[in-house]
Amino acid sequence: MSNSVPIGILTVSDRASRGVYEDKGGPAIVDELTRYLTSPWHPVARVIPDERAVIEATLIELADREGCSLIVTTGGTGPAPRDVTPEATEAVCDKMMPGFGELMRAVSLKVVPTAILSRQTAGIRGQSLIINLPGKPSAIADCLVAVMPAVPYCIDLIDGAFLETDPAVCKAFRPKAT
Repeated sequence: MSNSVPIGILTVSDRASRGVYEDKGGPAIVDELTRYLTSPWHPVARVIPDERAVIEATLIELADREGCSLIVTTGGTGPAPRDVTPEATEAVCDKMMPGFGELMRAVSLKVVPTAILSRQTAGIRGQSLIINLPGKPSAIADCLVAVMPAVPYCIDLIDGAFLETDPAVCKAFRPKAT
């Protein structure tokens, strides 16, 4: 897998991490990325509890040690006391990318009025783009399809791995060279 790009898939859920229920968010992210990406890639998946220190440590591991240019999280973005994924993400990032969250909420509001309760966001840690998604598989699909056209170019700008998308499924935007 030397030419295969590692992509972090992080499920943040107390119950899924304890095996109380099956993780559906992580596999939904893998399914969506498989549809979009034509570049060789492989998931580096983790399922962890809603513990801020654990989330921070796992994001650092995926970015710094595993070399994931893209890390996609699911879960922990709501208003409940244990929903701390955005705080953990912000704590480990050099720059926040608020446009990702704004677009994901705008798209989600067309589906459900409670989308305003979601705090998904995105940020940059070194050469890694971290995107926080909601936990529901249908919401994951809605949010990823909205932001994916900007993801490859964002990763280019931070000197991450080159990702190509299938233009029939998701036309990634890259400015034309002048």
